[in-house]
Amino acid sequence: MELDILTQRLITLERKLHQPGIRSDASMLEDLLHPAFTEIGRSGKVYVRQEVIESLLQETERLEIVASNFKCSLLEDRVTLLTYESFTRDHVGNVTRQTLRSSIWKLNEKSGRWQMRFHQGTPAANSKGLIIPKS
Repeated sequence: MELDILTQRLITLERKLHQPGIRSDASMLEDLLHPAFTEIGRSGKVYVRQEVIESLLQETERLEIVASNFKCSLLEDRVTLLTYESFTRDHVGNVTRQTLRSSIWKLNEKSGRWQMRFHQGTPAANSKGLIIPKS
């Protein structure tokens, strides 16, 4: 698959994980997250797949997640690294939680679907509790 097409496909999958309807659907989360999925959160804590799924299902505050500056690198056949920046926007438009993100996506040979194998979110250097009003 051509890298540009693959990049767009993975961006679409990544953005699905930002959508409240997906984040509250255990079946969709299980399809998107590899069985051996792990995450290093913004806090530095390591989470396994089931912890992430349970946490997402229990979310009550649904902030808009805005993502941009995606870059995709092929690490090896059927394994990619997707990096990007994100922030959340609250109900009045304030920007919070500016984060640098990286995800490793792996093609599941049995199902033919891409699944997230690893994810890390790191607070951006300029996001130390900063709240930027919507302009």
